[in-house]
Amino acid sequence: MVIEWSVFLSELMSNPALVAVTLLNIGVIVVNGATDAPNAIATVVGTRCMSAKAAIIMAAVCNFFGLLVITLVSSAVANTIFHMVDFGGDHHAALIALMAAMVAIIVWGAAAWFFGIPTSQSHSLIAGLTGAAIALQGGLAGINGAEWMKVIYGILLSTFMGFGFGWLCAKIIAKCCSRADRQKSDHVFKWAQIAAGAGVAFMHGAQDGQKFMGVFVLAITLATGVGQADQMILPVWLMIFCALNMGLGTAIGGKKIIKSVGMDMVKMEKYQGFAASFAGTVCLIIATFAGLPVSTTHTKTTAIMGVGAAKRKSAVKWGVAVDMVKTWVLTFPGCGLLGFAVAKLFLMIL
Repeated sequence: MVIEWSVFLSELMSNPALVAVTLLNIGVIVVNGATDAPNAIATVVGTRCMSAKAAIIMAAVCNFFGLLVITLVSSAVANTIFHMVDFGGDHHAALIALMAAMVAIIVWGAAAWFFGIPTSQSHSLIAGLTGAAIALQGGLAGINGAEWMKVIYGILLSTFMGFGFGWLCAKIIAKCCSRADRQKSDHVFKWAQIAAGAGVAFMHGAQDGQKFMGVFVLAITLATGVGQADQMILPVWLMIFCALNMGLGTAIGGKKIIKSVGMDMVKMEKYQGFAASFAGTVCLIIATFAGLPVSTTHTKTTAIMGVGAAKRKSAVKWGVAVDMVKTWVLTFPGCGLLGFAVAKLFLMIL
């Protein structure tokens, strides 16, 4: 079943709750573009291969085409989001709970952006939806444990594979290029890193864009009461709409995150920046086609840590890395509880 643009507009005109969810989801997508997307290009800027302005424009364009192209091939991540939580039952109450989840995600993400902390909007989305679903269903019946385990698998993959593949790539490149002319190799790796950074941004658009498209489809099915979210075919107009909003967020924010990830955590050479971006891209490709909702922030940051550790342990500023891990650890219970509390409040008053 395809969601027609005209049906969506018609439902917006008559359903204030759907309007609120739509506007809030747009806000979440824009914040995601500002907080998560800069991680894709942090190393490109940190190693001075591109200016921050040029890299942000590149990331915005790649976010757009990544979401559009990959979703036409596979919507596995969106399907995982459909099945992860249960917003069934009374459709009006479900839309209210979904709206509360969006509020929680925006509050959490905006606070992280303000403090320059590269927290994961992906993890915030999952946590906020989970908390709101628990509030709606009055217990753990709001969670599909089998699908939720994919989040755990994604965290493990992005952590260990990101770190390990980053470490391996850096080691191989250093060994193979040990006798290469430094100036020539830097020139090669400058362009290789730009291409790899574009790859991370491309896959970020696919990964995170599908998550937010999943929210839109869920909202539309709840509002219309027709069909199930997992039976819907993701329409091209929705892909373009989400991609434009993510690109907008990337274009207007991100310098604080670029500094935290690309400059403060590890001081890298150009070949190391390429190794980190290449490792991150490969991990995101595997996760996306496996339907694992991973964090671009998590994946790219662990790849950077692996690259730094390949040179020597002291090359990584582990204090910065530890602060990031603390933020990730806090996101699930923190944003989950916030989603639960806001949902309970909204269900009482609306």
